[in-house]
Amino acid sequence: MLVSGTDGASQPKAERPYHLANGATVFTQNSTRSHYHLARGFPRMRLESLKTMRVLIGGGTGFIGRNLSRMLRSQGHEVTLISREPGKNRLTWVRSRGLKQAKVGYYRPSHTTKYTEESPGGDFDFFSRLVSSWEEAAKIPSEATRQVVVRSGAVLGKDGGAISQMIWPFRFGLGGPIGSGHQHFPWIHVADLSGIVSHGLQKEGLRGILNGVAPSAVDTTNEDFARAMGSVLKRPAFLPLPGFVVKAVFGSERSTMLLDGQRVVPKRTLESGYMFAFPDLSSALQDILD
Repeated sequence: MLVSGTDGASQPKAERPYHLANGATVFTQNSTRSHYHLARGFPRMRLESLKTMRVLIGGGTGFIGRNLSRMLRSQGHEVTLISREPGKNRLTWVRSRGLKQAKVGYYRPSHTTKYTEESPGGDFDFFSRLVSSWEEAAKIPSEATRQVVVRSGAVLGKDGGAISQMIWPFRFGLGGPIGSGHQHFPWIHVADLSGIVSHGLQKEGLRGILNGVAPSAVDTTNEDFARAMGSVLKRPAFLPLPGFVVKAVFGSERSTMLLDGQRVVPKRTLESGYMFAFPDLSSALQDILD
């Protein structure tokens, strides 16, 4: 997903651009206003000097893009989407090229190692090299450009993401852990992922990597997730999906994303001042499934 924007002033000044990979390239001016943001399903943020921006989002009609554009509009920004389908507040772009969202697949699967934004990774299998290539492609060769990359875990939300792909077995009482269930499950509520992107756009001086996972995700296993899903839905969740079935259906490379996991900590995200709306799995699933 790509996002770019300018402030709402009629005559833009020559200023330093702000680039957010999996987020936005933003050109801002000095028009500011104090603002409290509290919208249903979104994190509460006080932005002392909120810049009203004109934001362009590539991939804005997808699951994450829809939630991000809704949040930015609720903050008073003007949002335009790049889409292959024409429509109101859209720019038509036929070619399907663009920057993809970075993932925590950058980090090597481990049951013990806790990964922060400073941890090495990115060159041990196909997906880690793919994430590294995405991040490299996102770089703008200019020191004048503030660049932020958000590495997200599995994104949970009402209208798409990981939940939509697994909810029906759980609703019928056929859900359960995948493989051993001991692999860690780095997750984030879509409202918090949108919030981190918005935070990255508007936090002056913030640059580099931000881990887009919930604070409690570092200790969440796939079995924990299955149990929590069953609890919220009031359904049993003890039928495991064997690893060999996952490999047969998805192949060896794709099955790695389901059978292996990482313990990821949003260290810099928290240190930068972002406050999670859904820091624990129970509150996130209650919001999504109730």
